[in-house]
Amino acid sequence: MYPIDALISPTLKHLREQWWNDEFTEFLTETLRPRPGNRILDVGCGTGTAEVSIGRLHVSQIGLYGVDLKADEVAVAAREAASHNLPARFVAGDACRLPFADKAFDSTYCVAVLQHIRDVELAVREFARVTRTHGRIVAVEPDNAARYAYSSTPTGALTFELAAEFFAAAAAARGDAANPVVGPRLPGIFAANGIDPVMVRLFPVSYPRLEAPSEEIWRARRSAVEAALVGTTPPVRDLGQRYLAALDLYQRESRASSGVFVEIQNTMLFATVGQRV
Repeated sequence: MYPIDALISPTLKHLREQWWNDEFTEFLTETLRPRPGNRILDVGCGTGTAEVSIGRLHVSQIGLYGVDLKADEVAVAAREAASHNLPARFVAGDACRLPFADKAFDSTYCVAVLQHIRDVELAVREFARVTRTHGRIVAVEPDNAARYAYSSTPTGALTFELAAEFFAAAAAARGDAANPVVGPRLPGIFAANGIDPVMVRLFPVSYPRLEAPSEEIWRARRSAVEAALVGTTPPVRDLGQRYLAALDLYQRESRASSGVFVEIQNTMLFATVGQRV
């Protein structure tokens, strides 16, 4: 499956599970500065990818904590950490109402979480609240409004445009639309909420293809649209049907392409590092 796919989701929804390399782990540990005895909080921990990656560094007596809104993912994260014999603790909770005391952690971080939250400033204030004075806070988020997509087929560009329009309309109809421009806004949000911005680092997330996508990928794309159509409004359903029709045509064109089929997707992650004032 794609590390990113704008034809399935308008955001990097599954970033933790599908994109996490050694370079990123090294960056995260360097900026969090884990020391023996430190308590480090991962907000939106998902299935525990970060805890396993950081735990492999074998920093003695470090306390790894994860919180996620989805209790089922918290359970998976706990099992994954236990299978690696890692001293990590996980709890279900809301990023905007973290279930921890003030200044409970030496460092706090989140990856691709704030892009899904409507009140980003409230969440960032919570990060500041639970982090000790002079502790590190790291947030890594994309700019979903600046995603790049290219296709070598005539219908490809239209399909990507309809995907963006459909998923935005579906999210608005559900009442959970968030601001797509998160990553580059974070230094200003940090500064306004008790966190001194220290640095920003950019990480490209790309996926180029030089062959037609597999049947599995086309099925996943259709399934994502069909799932988003359930229980929505008539205008969104109409838009969804237009998108599905374009998706079908795009698939046929990719199969029939007589030369090299090209599909390129790219976005950028903005990693903002701050220090609790």
